[in-house]
Amino acid sequence: MTTTERGVGSNGWSPEPIEGDRGATILGPRNVPVEQENLSLLASPRTDSGTIPNLKFPFSAARNRILTGGWAREVTIRELPIATELAGVNMRLKPGGIRELHWHKEAEWAYMIAGTARLTAIDADGRNFIDDVGVGDLWYFPAGIPHSIQGLADGCEFLLVFDSGSFSENETFLITDWFKHTPRDVLAANFGVPESAFAALPADPEFDRYIFDGKVPPALDQDMVGSPNGSVPQSFTHRMLAQDPIEVAGGRVRITDSSNFHVSTTVAAALVEVEPGGLREMHWHPNTDEWQYFLSGRGRMSVFASSGKSRTFDYQAGDVGYVPFAMGHYVQNTGDDTLVFLEMFRSDHFADVSLNQWMALTPPELVQAHLNLDETTMAALSKNKPVIVK
Repeated sequence: MTTTERGVGSNGWSPEPIEGDRGATILGPRNVPVEQENLSLLASPRTDSGTIPNLKFPFSAARNRILTGGWAREVTIRELPIATELAGVNMRLKPGGIRELHWHKEAEWAYMIAGTARLTAIDADGRNFIDDVGVGDLWYFPAGIPHSIQGLADGCEFLLVFDSGSFSENETFLITDWFKHTPRDVLAANFGVPESAFAALPADPEFDRYIFDGKVPPALDQDMVGSPNGSVPQSFTHRMLAQDPIEVAGGRVRITDSSNFHVSTTVAAALVEVEPGGLREMHWHPNTDEWQYFLSGRGRMSVFASSGKSRTFDYQAGDVGYVPFAMGHYVQNTGDDTLVFLEMFRSDHFADVSLNQWMALTPPELVQAHLNLDETTMAALSKNKPVIVK
């Protein structure tokens, strides 16, 4: 009898690595809560084979940097070594909390998980941007564009994604850090004021700023600052949930890339919702790696790496998943609620290849010669991409 049956985990229940007549109980030390969340590693499916790098890291296992205005934790190539293309930050701002004026070498893409925030930015031509964002909204700041984020009356939490796996949120260019490391006489000359104007600069920006307390800003129309050069030509924000989803039998998906969020030239994304019993179909991406963030529900992903190698991982809300370039995979809803996750790519466009569609658009005798499929199975193939199946 299998003691790692999916969907059973609860307090007092200890899974064992037993599948039918394979395996045995654990006699030594163990971490039961971790085992309950990773049943596909504790008792891997028989179809798993070979060695594949770890493709999962939970934000709950990341170091959290706590400051007066909120907190931030990151999953980068240091936490998930296979994730060379993208890195992620989970950030929380209290009401009025400020992620200080800063910029990055990398582009910043973001998804609002909860609450509301105000964004500010300018571009190299002195055109500015000020906007409010809420749940399901995106923003994108190209590399080098200075910006800020501030929590509104209800505070906020969001996911940041950067177009380099080696990015670190702790190494951004902070305005207060630059002021601290510039001689006072240079600051005075630059701004045309006496040196005494800088007597009260923050002494320890690493702890006093970065994310710090602030007052909730006024209404957006009262906070606008006019620029003699006008506003930025392309909006840095996008309402992802306002998009009409692609509705299919097992769920829905919204795709956002440079085709409908024009400024986002280095990060493309899909918001996927898989209903109970549904499956994000077997597919692969022909252009780049996939970085995932699980928003709600529970899922299982198997990744096929060629050469007889395959590995299965379990995911829940707050986990990061990763699929290296061109590797075949699927994501299955293993819970009782809708599985919601983001697929993100270091690319200007979203692209995937459907295994089902490929087979349907290939001469049937050729497919049958490979797999010995009967006519009923061949007739069930779809010439249109299923995306999610139930």
